[in-house]
Amino acid sequence: MALILHAGKTNKNAFKALIAAEYSGVQVKMVENFEMGVSNKTPEFIKMNPLGKVPVLETPEGPVFESNAIARYVARSKVNNPICGSTLIDYGHIEQWIDFAAMEIDANIAKWLYPRLGYGVYLPPAEEAAIAALKRALGALNTHLASNTFLVGHAVTLADIIMTCNLYLGFFQIMTKSFTSEFPHVERYFWTLVNQPKIKRILGEVKQAVSLPPVPSKKPAAQPKETKPKAEPKKEAKKEVEKQAAKAEAAEEEEAPKPKPRNPLDLLPPSKMVLDDWKRLYSNTKTNFREVAIKGFWDMYDPEGYSLWFCDYKYNEENTVSFVTMNKVGGFLQRMDLARKYAFGKMLVIGANPPFKVKGLWLFRGQEIPQFVIDECYDMELYEWKKVDLSDAAQKERVNQMIEDCEPFEGEPLLDAKCFK
Repeated sequence: MALILHAGKTNKNAFKALIAAEYSGVQVKMVENFEMGVSNKTPEFIKMNPLGKVPVLETPEGPVFESNAIARYVARSKVNNPICGSTLIDYGHIEQWIDFAAMEIDANIAKWLYPRLGYGVYLPPAEEAAIAALKRALGALNTHLASNTFLVGHAVTLADIIMTCNLYLGFFQIMTKSFTSEFPHVERYFWTLVNQPKIKRILGEVKQAVSLPPVPSKKPAAQPKETKPKAEPKKEAKKEVEKQAAKAEAAEEEEAPKPKPRNPLDLLPPSKMVLDDWKRLYSNTKTNFREVAIKGFWDMYDPEGYSLWFCDYKYNEENTVSFVTMNKVGGFLQRMDLARKYAFGKMLVIGANPPFKVKGLWLFRGQEIPQFVIDECYDMELYEWKKVDLSDAAQKERVNQMIEDCEPFEGEPLLDAKCFK
């Protein structure tokens, strides 16, 4: 009998088990046609969970409820599963962070979010207390992640899966960029995790909330009925019909589709540099790179329509594991996809031994780094950015070396080089 998960397809608590299954090679099927409020009220479901809550995992040995317990069951279905830890202390730390994710992160996100969604009474003092408690928890998590890529060890564990799913609710529903920017290591961690292939397969493309859900409006007090002459209601009814018709007509006008705003970069004066031509030249040049591609770049380059920027990672002391550092850079390039039409980039991981250095070169449309990139790609603030001064021959040669993947670079070997094009 296959493992069958009873829950809605968008339930973040169900995601925990599904992601654990991806990492464990365990087959978990979602029950078909599950309808919240109907399927979980049937006698068959109540036998599996007397409280009628989801998710519930149906197994050959019997049902399991509570999402963290379900995720543990799935993970431990594989013998010696690395996501469960390989030592006693790893196991203890994984359980520690699972409890932290439930009691400090998930609980406080729920106390902040659910009253705004109408699931409970909205009380400003209670909201302030929930936000303060959540910030305290995120601060502690941020401190831990300042020197750790993952919660335990150097790879994804069950603790990361559960933490990511709990953070997902907050990032998706209520934790806007202005709120999370106070915790840059938590941001880096979350976006790194949700872009891991096995996690992304379940969560899909994750977008951060841009505004808080509105506070539910209180219903107006009922007005006392007035006794009016018999002729009046007809006149009032007619007026009301006309009023409603006018409102409906106005609403239709307001709801008419508006043209999609153009990107400000599309409004810049035309440039002699065609970015796709440069990307094609870069990709197709296999020999004599300096004579063909580099020369071609400077022949094409338009200093009035484009600008060049160096970037240096601020927290190189974190880069103690080679594959984790390379994954970090890969995640950054994935999140820069929104700028593909307006940018070209090279990212280098440098050094024979840890900590590894991460440096980059970026070509952007316009004279500044596009604001929409700064706003939507959190990685930008993890780097120091410096505009290239082309009157400085040393800086211009550094551009050449970075485009060419010149090794050694600044006296050190290249561990990895990635291109954004």
